[in-house]
Amino acid sequence: MITVTPHAANRVKKILAERGTPEMGLRIGIRGGGCSGLSYFMDFAREPEKTDRILDFEGLKVFVDPKSFLFLNGIELDYNEGITQHGFQFRNPNAKSTCGCGESFTT
Repeated sequence: MITVTPHAANRVKKILAERGTPEMGLRIGIRGGGCSGLSYFMDFAREPEKTDRILDFEGLKVFVDPKSFLFLNGIELDYNEGITQHGFQFRNPNAKSTCGCGESFTT
């Protein structure tokens, strides 16, 4: 299961509305690379690919390809707004190690 917190879902919906594309969804996944081996990515998408899993969070459609789902199953996507740090954060309980910036991991 993948979780997108209400705060993260609302932040994405706000970004989409500001761009004038509120009907779009969010694609999340992984790619090879980064300091730890696998990197997270986020992008906007109009429609899912044929084999994507389609998830709904607070009215936000989230698309995940099958390969990425294997690595992302169990993660939580959140959005933080702090004094020293803000942005989207992947919390992955399956990651054995992560890089210092939190954008890549190993399993």
